[in-house]
Amino acid sequence: MLLQDKIAVVTGATRGIGKAIAIEFAKQGAFLVLNGTNEALLRKLKEEINLMNENCEIVIGDIADSQTSERIIDKTMDLYHAIDILVNNAGIITREPTEKMSLADWKRVLEVNLSGTLYICQKVIPIMKKQKSGKIINISSRAAKVPNPNASPSYGASKAGMIYLARHFALELGAFGINVNAVCPGPIETDMTRQWSSEYRKKVLANIPLRRLGKPEEVARTVLFLASDSSNFITGETININGGRSMD
Repeated sequence: MLLQDKIAVVTGATRGIGKAIAIEFAKQGAFLVLNGTNEALLRKLKEEINLMNENCEIVIGDIADSQTSERIIDKTMDLYHAIDILVNNAGIITREPTEKMSLADWKRVLEVNLSGTLYICQKVIPIMKKQKSGKIINISSRAAKVPNPNASPSYGASKAGMIYLARHFALELGAFGINVNAVCPGPIETDMTRQWSSEYRKKVLANIPLRRLGKPEEVARTVLFLASDSSNFITGETININGGRSMD
């Protein structure tokens, strides 16, 4: 039980990678506070996790609204009086090319993916500093490093910003015993990749040395490593999870 009695907050937990992280953390003994915008899916996930360990609470809300972060953190502190782990997973994507992307869509993607990460970190950091411990993990993307022709530029820009925030926070917070890292999933079987055409999927698979898409559970296990004591001397790093499609 790598996270026995640890208090973990996961944003964007209703499906895909976020859901897999929540379930993996629950299996490892964590007390969970999960956030998402789809109330029905989030309540269903809560029921599933509570069958395992009865230690799951939810907060419905859009992470792009700073008040959502305040509600998440207030509820967590009211329940548990500590926060050991924060996973910033909430994210959206649009697929218009630059000349067709509206300014509203640009702002919306950055507000959810990047500003939402900042808002909740601003609420969590003082708590972790007082504890002199904590783990923050940002779920970025391969698109942060390599331009993705199947996504609007707002997506890659927001995910690159999440990597920078992880490094900046790691530098600021290391003296307080707080580790901050990021992961960059490549092509993973999620709702986003299911939108691909069969032609585009074949093209992607041909460029992955392992010749398959990743699974959300494989990302979750990497995040588990970064959330556990196994990674206590790792901070400011970004781990690729992409089957070898990008190597750095």
